[in-house]
Amino acid sequence: MKIIVPMAGMGKRMRPHTHTTAKPLLPIAGKPIVQRLVEDLAAVAGEPVEEVAYVVHPSFGVKVENELVAIAKSVGAKGTIHYQEVALGTAHAILCAEKALSGRIIVAFADTLFRAQLKLDKDCDGVIWVNKVEDPKPFGVVKLDSDGIITEFVEKPQTFVSDLAIIGIYYFADGEHLRKEMQWLIDNDIKDKGEYQLTNAMENMKRKGARFKAGAVDVWMDCGNKNAMVDTNTKVLGYLKGDKSLVSAKVKTENSVVIPPCFIGDGVTLTNCVVGPNVSIEGGTVIANSVVRDSILRGGVRVRDAVIANSMIGERASVTGHALDLSLSDDSTFG
Repeated sequence: MKIIVPMAGMGKRMRPHTHTTAKPLLPIAGKPIVQRLVEDLAAVAGEPVEEVAYVVHPSFGVKVENELVAIAKSVGAKGTIHYQEVALGTAHAILCAEKALSGRIIVAFADTLFRAQLKLDKDCDGVIWVNKVEDPKPFGVVKLDSDGIITEFVEKPQTFVSDLAIIGIYYFADGEHLRKEMQWLIDNDIKDKGEYQLTNAMENMKRKGARFKAGAVDVWMDCGNKNAMVDTNTKVLGYLKGDKSLVSAKVKTENSVVIPPCFIGDGVTLTNCVVGPNVSIEGGTVIANSVVRDSILRGGVRVRDAVIANSMIGERASVTGHALDLSLSDDSTFG
């Protein structure tokens, strides 16, 4: 089994945080999004993961690439790096990892997390995981027959076709077949909405006899913008509630209360504070005379005399003296 993780997007909806950190490496409950994704997929793959192939933008740099390789190694797999310089669609992104496109593969885009017992059915050519949404227009969607077999793929329908949105996790029994269909799209310049779409490749495979099933997830968690990140952080902390390792033994507290669930990293100092619930704080942060809830604070943050909720605060940022709902970049000062 191989896992392919397309993650070359520049994360514009997550700015200013993605000016300094690739979006998939932003933390949820103390771990990067992509690490949680790879660990979850490896746990449900049903067989050893041989390779995790990451598709990144060259600008991410060696430090990010080394982190990604280490994540793959942590689940017993080889990590490989592949480049996508220009965003030309989902099929193009996956095809950038063409050397990994053989045998059984899972494709998972690195801006989503899930809770589910994924089943990789061996009696079909692939499984596409979907979730019912109120507004399907921004998504690829599927139509099903009475047996749960996919009868049609439609990319971002502007009139109602289906409310079963593709969440960005796929299983293919034959990676080489997928590779050939995606290459055919590019060789013949077949685009939809101006890009080379994975849904078109899957539709071609279906027309040639491939059978795809729809898989369901219990919870689909988006990481596309600040509010979604904070909400996903809350959900993941809720699933981990009771895990004593979430709060480091090296946290220094004075006259402070921590309301679980929270993640608090090494070297955090809390003085005259109420922290939680649903707060993640990375190492070296110092908080004094403040209340923090439903927020993500990166490493080395300084907060004093403030009430903070529904916020993301970047590394080494400083906040003083306000009641706030913030999305504050690294090294910023507010107040």
